[in-house]
Amino acid sequence: MQTYIALFRGINIGGHNIIKMADLRGLLKDIGLRDVNSYIQSGNVIFRSEEVDPEQLAQDISAKIAKKYDFEPRVLISKKGEFLHIMESNPFPEAETDSRRLHVFFLTEMIESPDLEGIEEVKRESEQYELKENAFYLYAPEGIGRSKLVSQIDRLLGVPTTGRNWRTMRKIRQMAEEL
Repeated sequence: MQTYIALFRGINIGGHNIIKMADLRGLLKDIGLRDVNSYIQSGNVIFRSEEVDPEQLAQDISAKIAKKYDFEPRVLISKKGEFLHIMESNPFPEAETDSRRLHVFFLTEMIESPDLEGIEEVKRESEQYELKENAFYLYAPEGIGRSKLVSQIDRLLGVPTTGRNWRTMRKIRQMAEEL
């Protein structure tokens, strides 16, 4: 039995694509996932499954939601070990204490040609970033609310992403380790 982390893109944001976490947990249990738990309303779910293919899990979850709701969210699934590796690979360990300003953007697919020049043009001087494997790390000391980079990240990377701040990352890790 494998422990997985599901990150939902674009649910419960700005009054759109609303799913109560209790309903989402129930829906996931209905498709056979075990020990389902969630953290905050933005769609962070930890569960266990005998399914070995994360892509198949993502498709099953997305299809189940589409059947019940008016939308089909993109779901990124990581095995617990992969999620922990992304955390351990953080290139800005000194920023981990500033957990609301350190973010990880998970990539929905591999990047073929990110617009690194465009990133450099729009990022604030204080912002630091690094693209590693299937994650884009961003340290934004002035916050992401006014960051031009954050508002254009999907276009500049060339793939959809879903971001989590370091505080959320730590909580997800804790929940996954407790499972």
